[in-house]
Amino acid sequence: MDEPVPELPEIAILAKQMTKQLKGKRVADVNLTQPKCLNIPTRTFRRVVGKRINETSAKGKWLFTNLQPDVLLINLGMGGDLIYHKNEATIPQKYQLRITFKDESALTASFFWFGYIHLVPEKGLPKHRMTGKLGISALDEELTAEKFVSMLSKRRGAIKTFLLDQGNISGIGNVYVQDPLFKAKIHPLRLIPTLTQDEIHTLHKSIREVLNQSLALGGLRYERDLYGRNGHYGPEHFLVAYKTGKPCPVCRNRITKIRTGSTASYICPHCQKL
Repeated sequence: MDEPVPELPEIAILAKQMTKQLKGKRVADVNLTQPKCLNIPTRTFRRVVGKRINETSAKGKWLFTNLQPDVLLINLGMGGDLIYHKNEATIPQKYQLRITFKDESALTASFFWFGYIHLVPEKGLPKHRMTGKLGISALDEELTAEKFVSMLSKRRGAIKTFLLDQGNISGIGNVYVQDPLFKAKIHPLRLIPTLTQDEIHTLHKSIREVLNQSLALGGLRYERDLYGRNGHYGPEHFLVAYKTGKPCPVCRNRITKIRTGSTASYICPHCQKL
């Protein structure tokens, strides 16, 4: 499987848990061990000390924690963890960020690669270079089937490329893009103008089904929640994703791994014809 990267289900779970566990806590101190993950100098970032934590929300692969008038933005990149600790004894030795609260509990963020910890004034969010142009979240109620059809109506590229572009729809990565395309019987390299309205509606429904199934199971088994617990959504729930050589669950033909641009795709050549 690809190097694990938290996608929308895992980030949505973290956001919900952070709001429940951290809302109302006041920041006592912060400790940063990797200043390169910041968007501002460390001394400027320390203005979070004394601030009260408000709600946390998810958009795509980013967490937004309100610290009025600032917003703390976290992207865990590859192999990242965001863990709540009830006391200092449970804090790991290695982390990029540690936020200690007045009640002596703490939050640590650690990541293996490409993680970000940004602090942005709330009024400056639209201009933030990494989140300001994020598209609608894949599970947003406003992303109806009709809106999805409208978004695709003037597009010309391949459908998988569109789905992975976070500026179009945020939160879908290479793990969760595989099975919705299979369920809709759409080859990842199909050009958008060749899709019928029925296929687009089916794809929209399939995206919702796959993401909601993972949410219900606590996210990917390879990722951890705020309390360090692994999710339960794993290979036994995948239909074709990462199952090269296995029989298609519909027609029993062999699942094939193909290159689609810079990413790999897993398809049934019989069910997903190009």
